[in-house]
Amino acid sequence: MPTNRVNPLWEILVVDDDEGVRDLIVSYFSALEMPVTGAQDGRAAIATLQRSNGRFGLVITDLSLPGADGFAVLQAARQANAACYVVIVTGYASLDSAIHAVRVGAYDYLAKPFSMGQLDVVLKRITDRVQLEEANRSLTSNSVSRSIARMTDDSQRHTAGPFDGASVEMRMLRVETALARIEARLETALGSPVCRQ
Repeated sequence: MPTNRVNPLWEILVVDDDEGVRDLIVSYFSALEMPVTGAQDGRAAIATLQRSNGRFGLVITDLSLPGADGFAVLQAARQANAACYVVIVTGYASLDSAIHAVRVGAYDYLAKPFSMGQLDVVLKRITDRVQLEEANRSLTSNSVSRSIARMTDDSQRHTAGPFDGASVEMRMLRVETALARIEARLETALGSPVCRQ
């Protein structure tokens, strides 16, 4: 079992109408001392997510559920917490459903029967991604803080003289350069382009 945990402040929601499967997955997370809740159908899962105030950071859901399917649960999970990781599990795996699951925002897709070892791998990948995102946020925050400090120092050095349009342009150029470096680091770490709005 993985030693790293997903953010311990998160709770995990396990949704499966097969009580044996649901209990097995709930027991797995309980053994890792992670807060976990089970739901027996799609409608109960959606209601739980809507009342959750975004506390669920990981949702493991069956695709074929009474009341509402796994895609509806995924949508409710992402509405409750945009950063939520959703893993779809199904006994009726197909390439089309796997592609659709990823397109609509599932983090991963497991075909039943799956082993706890496969769940270990998924949890490890999520844990690694969470740690990478936290490191990126810290790096970005530190870079922005250093850039602001440099601009403040420059501003204080130039306050004695008259307003100089060239110095403003120079400062703006430095800000743009710093932002470009930050975007490049994020693109390298995330593996996808970063769009500035």
